[in-house]
Amino acid sequence: MADQLGPIIIGVAGGSGSGKTTVASAILDRVGRDRIAHLQHDSYYRDLSHLTVEERALVNFDHPNSLETDLLVKHLEELRTWHVINVPIYDFTAHRRIGRTMHVEPRHVILVDGILIFVEKALREMFDIKIFVDTDADIRFVRRMERDIAERGRTMRSVIDQYLGTVRPMHLEFVEPSKRYADIIIPEGGFNTVALDMLVARVESMFPLA
Repeated sequence: MADQLGPIIIGVAGGSGSGKTTVASAILDRVGRDRIAHLQHDSYYRDLSHLTVEERALVNFDHPNSLETDLLVKHLEELRTWHVINVPIYDFTAHRRIGRTMHVEPRHVILVDGILIFVEKALREMFDIKIFVDTDADIRFVRRMERDIAERGRTMRSVIDQYLGTVRPMHLEFVEPSKRYADIIIPEGGFNTVALDMLVARVESMFPLA
C-alpha cells in the first residue's frame, strides 16, 4: 500500500444532537463500512480515572481541552501513511477510558465525526473535506436528552443542568463559530436525503478504480 496515494480524510462536525453521527452512519452504510476507516472524536476524551467520581462530574466535557486531540491527529497521520492504529475506548457513564482499544486499519477514505473537530487548527487542516451538520437548537437539545437518558444513564435533571451549564455556552463559543471552516453545510442532518445522495456519490468517486 505504500506506493498508493494517501487516503482522503473527511470531517463531519455539528452541535450535539445535530445528526452528524446519522450522516456519518449513512455514508458508512451506503458506501460500505469495510471500505472506510471511521473515527469518532468522542473516543479521545481524556482519561479521568485519576479523579474521584465527584470530580469527574464537574469536568466541562464540551470544552476542547477535555479531548486528547493531539492523539487523534497522530492517529490520522498514521492512517494516512497506511499504518494500523489502536483507538481508545471511552466509558461515558464512568468518564474514563477502559483498558481495551479498538483496532482500526487504514482505508482509502477516513471519516471522522465530532462536535469540536473544526476548532483545533492542527486537526482541521488534516481534513480534505469538511462537512458541518446544521440543526436547530431545540431539536438538538431533545435528541441529546433522549440519547443521554437511554444510552448514558443520565437523569433528565442532569441533562438539563449540563446543557445550560456547559453544552449551550460551549456550542456558542466553539462549535457554531467553527461552521465557517466547513466546505459543505448540511441542514436537517440525516433527514436531508438530497445532500446525503450527493455526499455518498462524492465519497464513492474517491475510491480507486478496480
